Amino acid sequence: MSLLHVFILSAVEGITEFLPISSTGHMILASKLLGIVETDFVKTFEIVIQLGAILAVVVLYFKKFFKSFDLYKKLFVAFVPTAIVGFFLYPFIKGYLLGSSQVVVWSLFLGGIAIILFEKYHKPTVHRSLTTVHYLIIGLFQSLSVIPGVSRAAATIIGGLTLGLSRESATEFSFLLAVPTMMAASALDIYKSRSILMSGNLSMLLIGTLLSFIFAAIAVKFLIGYVKKHNFIAFGVYRIVLALLFWMFMK
Repeated sequence: MSLLHVFILSAVEGITEFLPISSTGHMILASKLLGIVETDFVKTFEIVIQLGAILAVVVLYFKKFFKSFDLYKKLFVAFVPTAIVGFFLYPFIKGYLLGSSQVVVWSLFLGGIAIILFEKYHKPTVHRSLTTVHYLIIGLFQSLSVIPGVSRAAATIIGGLTLGLSRESATEFSFLLAVPTMMAASALDIYKSRSILMSGNLSMLLIGTLLSFIFAAIAVKFLIGYVKKHNFIAFGVYRIVLALLFWMFMK
């Protein structure tokens, strides 16, 4: 990987992490376009730079994290399903799913259709407070995102909307839930890949993390403003178009 590759992948990660279009999927496809070989280090790089995106949320929502202990209970309950799935399926996820452009293309395509159908037929309910069971269900939605291309943001936001959260509240909770989820994923991968990290290239990881932080902060502010006036159909269409373009590219 060159420094140009580091900049592009970090920008892609930061911009797409919190949008309902799959950051992992975009990085896999970007790597294919750039001709980057999916080595163990590259796979680790794509996961570790998510720490920058996590930090962006922590900085932007710093006060909210210290406002109420109840938030931590909600995040813990919603985090559990993904933690279980990720822990037990880690070898399969990293060995077979990550790096598979075919999986990404299909996930982007089908996810795009799902988003459009959801927005077309979903009838918004009155905003209400959710119970522990509801947050567990949101966590189950999020666990689908272990499949590259599904999009953690899309899954959790749709889960929140389905259960009665307002669009803005569902989006914001998706941001906050990303912190324990992505931190756990990064920590697990750092531990599993510690021998790779110790061999060098730490400067690339640090640069990538910083760039990811900057672009993620911009993306978070953009999406919060966007959902106040728009639904996610445009993102669904984008996913479908991108999937078709890459399907033709792979042929």
